[in-house]
Amino acid sequence: MLVEAHDLTRYYGTILAVDHVSFGMERGEIVGLLGPNGAGKTTTIRMLTGFLPASEGTATVAGHEVRENSVELRRHIGYMPENNPLYPEMRVREYLSFRAELKGVARSARRHRIGRCVELCGVSDVIHQVIGTLSKGYRQRVGLADAMLAEPDVLILDEPTIGLDPNQVRETRHLIRDLSDKHTVLISTHILAEAEAICKRVLIIDRGRIVADDTPAALADKTAHGAVTVELRGNPHKIQVALSKLKGVERVHLRDRNGWNTFSLTTRPDADVREQVSRMAADRGWALRELTRTRASLEDVFHRLTVGQQDESEAGQEPEAG
Repeated sequence: MLVEAHDLTRYYGTILAVDHVSFGMERGEIVGLLGPNGAGKTTTIRMLTGFLPASEGTATVAGHEVRENSVELRRHIGYMPENNPLYPEMRVREYLSFRAELKGVARSARRHRIGRCVELCGVSDVIHQVIGTLSKGYRQRVGLADAMLAEPDVLILDEPTIGLDPNQVRETRHLIRDLSDKHTVLISTHILAEAEAICKRVLIIDRGRIVADDTPAALADKTAHGAVTVELRGNPHKIQVALSKLKGVERVHLRDRNGWNTFSLTTRPDADVREQVSRMAADRGWALRELTRTRASLEDVFHRLTVGQQDESEAGQEPEAG
């Protein structure tokens, strides 16, 4: 493992903010750290990077343990915090040159590294501008270029697309995907669609504990209820009663009776009842016009794990071929 966290715990006085958090990251992974406000995401990141001491537990990056050698550990991490602190009175090139020097980038390599990061992050056209005159989107890009200057093994990005317009968000997501060729990336975000789009794995933290660790697709399959939409012609009451008795079906809701009866079936997470429904329709002579399984989105999973039972009437699910 390139990154390992073991039982990271943090108290603020008597308040337990992070409770024995453990996880690992392989080289080249893009991992999303998700959680409600106050769940412990930022505190976890600060302990992992050595900016905040852990009350208990430890973290290792590229073989360097945070308690024993935090200075060397930080050489392997590029960190862009959420508030992205920059020096507004400095020009972009001046700022990046200053930061490269602080990070120990050799003078002979500095110009090349700055040029490469500026190009990758799309700030070439503002390289001579004063940072304070830049838009929020450009300041985010400058912060990302800063995080990449020393070619770290691990990039930790706290809300990297906050304040960006849709086009900039799309560009940043493409950039993060490309970065995984050379970097391991940990992204803390509130934007669930972002994590679903670019992260190979997601960690969901709630009340200071990791409550899920898997791929978005696997979490959807294991955690959230499934659903099936079916359109049938026949007696709606008899159909509803019959469907409710199928193995794996938890609830049947009749949505529409306009000639065709449209039913929504709530199923167990591991149940795919489409074949049962198809056989039943054929056996009983019901005309079948639609049979579609919908898959839970990451938003559904997140809500279920951090709030409670999901509201089955909410949207946020995408069709899967039937």
